[in-house]
Amino acid sequence: MKKEQDSISNMEMSRRGFLKRTVLAGAAICIAPTFEKVTAAEKAINGKSVVPAKIPAILATVRETRTLGDGNAAFTVSAMGFGCMGLNHHRSQSPDEKACIRLVREAIERGVTLFDTAESYGYHKNEILIGKALNGYTSRVFVSSKFGHKFVNGVQVKTEEDSSPANIRRVCENSLRNLGVETLGLFYQHRSDPNTPVEVVAETIKELIKEGKILHWGMCEVNADTIRRAHIVCPLTAIQSEYHFMHRTVEESVLPVCEELGIGFVPYSPLNRGFLGGMINEYTMFDPTNDNRQTLPRFQPNAIRQNMRIVEILNAFGRTRGITPAQVALAWLMNKKPYIVPIPGTTKLSHLEENLRASGILFTPEEMKELENAIAAIPVVGSRYDALQESKVQK
Repeated sequence: MKKEQDSISNMEMSRRGFLKRTVLAGAAICIAPTFEKVTAAEKAINGKSVVPAKIPAILATVRETRTLGDGNAAFTVSAMGFGCMGLNHHRSQSPDEKACIRLVREAIERGVTLFDTAESYGYHKNEILIGKALNGYTSRVFVSSKFGHKFVNGVQVKTEEDSSPANIRRVCENSLRNLGVETLGLFYQHRSDPNTPVEVVAETIKELIKEGKILHWGMCEVNADTIRRAHIVCPLTAIQSEYHFMHRTVEESVLPVCEELGIGFVPYSPLNRGFLGGMINEYTMFDPTNDNRQTLPRFQPNAIRQNMRIVEILNAFGRTRGITPAQVALAWLMNKKPYIVPIPGTTKLSHLEENLRASGILFTPEEMKELENAIAAIPVVGSRYDALQESKVQK
């Protein structure tokens, strides 16, 4: 009996060894192609191409690029970017600094070239963290930051915005210093400032572009009229607004004007602050000291419980295709328009890999319609912001 068990055990070990060798051999043969094309923006910065190390095909990577903007405003980046806010701001417990730096650098090695941060994410803290992570890698990537919120002695004045030329320049200089770069890839107006005409903002940005301090610019959560007015003065490269299955308002007028004017679109919170990934439920506890979700109507227990029906649809759709709810949500965005570059964020390598794999998923028009019809039949419960934050979003 013992000999028989030993024989079976040896056969199983041999089988495992064979499978392991097969996988490793396949990885050695199937090497991903390297990025050989240099974007115009890269040439403007350093005049040379920086080719990442070859990546085994079995690893999750983003292998395609997309172009935000048109003409002189064109900006070629990886088809999926990385939202950096959650590394240490508004997303409950964060990994230590070294772990965050390792994750950002892993994203770079996996082909991500666009990293998104802002002055207001912990008031300089997120920018400083990203500056450390990108040290030694700045010739391979682009970083975007934002201006426009008003701060007094490091504390945000939540009832006011400040896009005065003096503040725009101050924030730009701070961001360059914090990030350790000579030029910002994208510089966004975080929220519109009713006290500063958009034409004045655009003119200031035009000057910063001439001075070589930024390559391109964009605006966040603005309406079609503001986009048109700003674009006349200084062509916009991208609009950044919330966009996902549970918030599709931009489809009404913002996306059409982006398409008309040749402006790219960068959806933030493409997984609805993690909800569409299926890992949040009504019992989830958010850190009261570092998570804004606890204050949002849509993340109250009753709303979460009712909105889970949407996640169930994504899960059912993905299960028959071997993909996760998060991948369904991200792939849907990327299949909507070729000028859309989502920027999901994460603190975990496993989620980074999950997100990046979504960049290679294609849906047929029939699948897109099936998804949209199923989800449109379910009313979304709860507003995405509280009244004050919602008042800062242009309609």
